[in-house]
Amino acid sequence: MAAKRTSNITSFRKKWSINIGVFIFGVVFIYLAVTVLMYLTGKHISAYEVREGSILKDNAYTGFIVRQEEVVLAEEDGYVNYFAPEGYKAGAKTYVYSLSSKPLKLPEADGGGHGELSAEEQETLLIKTQDFAENFHGENFGDVYTLKNNISSVLESKSNQSRQEQLNALLTSGTEGLHGYAAGNPGIVIYGTDGYEEISLSDVTVDMISKQNYESVTLKNNSQVKAGEPVYKVITDDTWTIVILLDDETAQELFDTERIRVQFQRDHETAVADFSIYNTEDANLAFLTFDSSMVRYAQERYLDIELILEDESGLKIPKSSAVKKDFYVVPEGYITQGGNTKEDGVLVLESSGKAVFKKTEIYYRDNENGLVYLDPNAFDQNTTLVKSDSEETCSLKEKKPLQGVYNINKGYAVFKEIEILCESEEYYIVETGSNYGLANYDHIALVGKDVQENDVVF
Repeated sequence: MAAKRTSNITSFRKKWSINIGVFIFGVVFIYLAVTVLMYLTGKHISAYEVREGSILKDNAYTGFIVRQEEVVLAEEDGYVNYFAPEGYKAGAKTYVYSLSSKPLKLPEADGGGHGELSAEEQETLLIKTQDFAENFHGENFGDVYTLKNNISSVLESKSNQSRQEQLNALLTSGTEGLHGYAAGNPGIVIYGTDGYEEISLSDVTVDMISKQNYESVTLKNNSQVKAGEPVYKVITDDTWTIVILLDDETAQELFDTERIRVQFQRDHETAVADFSIYNTEDANLAFLTFDSSMVRYAQERYLDIELILEDESGLKIPKSSAVKKDFYVVPEGYITQGGNTKEDGVLVLESSGKAVFKKTEIYYRDNENGLVYLDPNAFDQNTTLVKSDSEETCSLKEKKPLQGVYNINKGYAVFKEIEILCESEEYYIVETGSNYGLANYDHIALVGKDVQENDVVF
């Protein structure tokens, strides 16, 4: 029988070892998975960056101009020629027009030449052109026409100066059949008529404002006229009125208004007018009376204007961001500072009868009524506050709403009070500089109703 073999080799169970790299990878993977899952299943809050802006509320109208005007009639038959440029303010006894038995030949004026511009005139054109180039924006294309009118005005002034010199020379030399006529009354001369020169404010009708059957006649140099026919008109007063039609709603809104700001669409200039409303059976007529700027629009009978009803600047926010939240309202005297800090808080009366300081955030101070607004989520129901250095108490019961938005600068939602100055269809303009409100470049929730206080915002 063979001998049984023995061995000294002992078998041991293999110890399990931890790979630290795999462990870290697993933790990171789980974290990322949870984060992605929370992002996919959670509410997504869109942010809006608060910026300074403005809202301009205006209403556009076409107005009918009423002025103190006087039509001057030709004293005899002939061909009319004018000394002064249209819109020129002629003094008494200043030559305005001439009449001749036949058309006058004024080569430079008729040929379109203007002569050499003076250094002053060249500088004026350069300044106007540079100003246009530096401030032009595509959305204000009407400024192109303003520049055109400015340049034409300088060139026309040069042409009229030459014409005036030539007419004076012909009169001085005693040209046969040529007679000069001076202004009877001083004022702004206009070489055209439309039949509305004698109209007063009480005569204005809806048809006049709507341009129904409106016709005007423009008189030009070397035009033939007969004695008694109009040769020009003169505006003798700087006070002028624009009459517009208002709908019932706007008339009611502006009923107590006495002064109003107006923008003229022709040149985007603004002015303040005395304002009054006259109600007739057929319409609401609004009278806007000015005591300046008349000469700029002396050639116009109708003018496109905008009434600037509201013009506010501040922080511009979308209406969708605004929400209302209820707050406890307590007298200012219950706010104190506790411990060695300067943080605001209140003294809360505990069941043991001891008053304990509780730090709290103030959301708004109503300085006019001496009240502060506290977050109701920071206190239990029926909490009693104790006034510092007094036995007076206040039970937290009364609530009032505040309008505000949720600030998300720090990654979580914080309610901020807003004071609305004006609004458009989509935006509010809110006050800036408030201790409890918004600041320029703050980030807020675009849709305020989707957020609650202290919500974490991804």
